Amino acid sequence: MQFRWLFWIAVAAGASYFAATWLMPDGAALTAWKGLGVGLLALWAALNARSASGWVIAAVLAFGATGDVLLDAMGLTVGAVAFLAGHLLAAGFYWAWRREDLRASAPIAVGRLVLIPGIAWFLPADRAAAPGIALYAGGLALMAAAAWVSRFPRLLVARGALFFAVSDLLIFARMGPLAHSAAPGLLVWPLYFGGQAMIAWGVVAYLRRGAVTG
Repeated sequence: MQFRWLFWIAVAAGASYFAATWLMPDGAALTAWKGLGVGLLALWAALNARSASGWVIAAVLAFGATGDVLLDAMGLTVGAVAFLAGHLLAAGFYWAWRREDLRASAPIAVGRLVLIPGIAWFLPADRAAAPGIALYAGGLALMAAAAWVSRFPRLLVARGALFFAVSDLLIFARMGPLAHSAAPGLLVWPLYFGGQAMIAWGVVAYLRRGAVTG
């Protein structure tokens, strides 16, 4: 892969943002910092793109970076729309790269499809918010399930997608049973950004190997 230094700069940006949230007040600078980590992952993926698939994963990451910024700048609903677009694009992308025999993969994929929106539905204390949250979580579940059945390395991509899903579920739990818990604040960003970095590395490395060998 090329530009590995940029990947590690992206990781440093994401990790340092987590520290900055404890040290800096909310504002434009912190919002921009938030989008920098995944934004640089998207740039790194684009610089490594050698096919349409390479550009698609770059676009998926770009939707994530956009969602990161919009969550802070314009609120949860607008940010969720950007993330949902990225989830749907990623789900279609992973499905296009699905394994030939899905029989062994189907139970876990179905479990992700059912459990992620099901859990999300029950989390918010404000029951009026539950349908919208479950709808978003349905897109999240499609992404996580499709990542599991894809040919991309599960250790990185399917696990990274699951980390992303758990991160979002913790956000929803903060609206209900974990409203007074420190766990979401400690875990949401590391799970989310770590998941995005794992997805980026796993997909780009796989696509690059294919470009070299085939």
